Amino acid sequence: MDWHKISIHTTTMGADIISMLLMDAGAVGTQVLDRLDVLTSDKKDGMWDMIDEQVLDSLPEDVVVEAYYPPELHISEIIMPLEQRLAPLKGTQNGFDMGTLAIDRDTVHEEDWAENWKKYYKPIHIGNLVICPSWEKYEPAENEHVIVMDPGMAFGTGTHETTAMCMDHLCHYMNKGETCIDVGCGSGILGIAAAKLGAKHVLAIDLDPDAVRVAEENVERNQLSSTITVMHGDLLEHQEEKANVIVANIIADVICFLCTPVKSHLLPDGVFICSGIIKEREPDVLHALENAGYQIDRRLEKGEWVSLAARLK
Repeated sequence: MDWHKISIHTTTMGADIISMLLMDAGAVGTQVLDRLDVLTSDKKDGMWDMIDEQVLDSLPEDVVVEAYYPPELHISEIIMPLEQRLAPLKGTQNGFDMGTLAIDRDTVHEEDWAENWKKYYKPIHIGNLVICPSWEKYEPAENEHVIVMDPGMAFGTGTHETTAMCMDHLCHYMNKGETCIDVGCGSGILGIAAAKLGAKHVLAIDLDPDAVRVAEENVERNQLSSTITVMHGDLLEHQEEKANVIVANIIADVICFLCTPVKSHLLPDGVFICSGIIKEREPDVLHALENAGYQIDRRLEKGEWVSLAARLK
């Protein structure tokens, strides 16, 4: 069975926007091919065990976001809406260069697609957490916590800077016996990380029904169904649960909106972990946090992204 493969040429700054656009257009999965991820990575910190030198040679010169669509869709049903949504993004209307936004199309056999994922994904170490693909054998060292993920099924695998920084924060703040809320949980990886670090209960929420399904599968894969509750919902709307740690790896605008609602869900001395913040938007998020009564407790920066941990004053 041949799947549709759509590739869009962009830049490092534009890759996440294009990935979200492709997913909104019905893609069942995306991957970003970016040489900068390899060339600027510091392998000594243990966070980038993902790509070897042979794979580097195979990467394109620009940034390419690949997306896969089911065979029952007609190619025109994919391309025409994409072209309409890409047109306003050309140039520097977003404040940065989005690249050529040229579209390539191809077909790929289902088994070949599955193998492509495996080529790029190896165990990743973040603090005492290890994100390991389901097909890899890994013997954890003492005090290491292994999270089993399958990038062929998940929307988040821990390799992106924003997710990695959230996990770094969780290693710093998540204490055994405490509780956590993951807003916009995607693949469920952050909620799983919190549970592995000792959270007694995690509430993981996402508006996308497919994300909820994938998160539930990953929670079950990690044998954490008794600890993590995955729910379909719009941010924290209609939720009453409180937590020691609330994490939101979304985008700057949504984080700014969440600053006030999160306050009523934080337990005393609780921490609000914010990520998905591109550097240019950090002042906006800092302003929103300050206006809502937070103070910054910890800041991380990786590539073009910033992640903040804040407490109420």
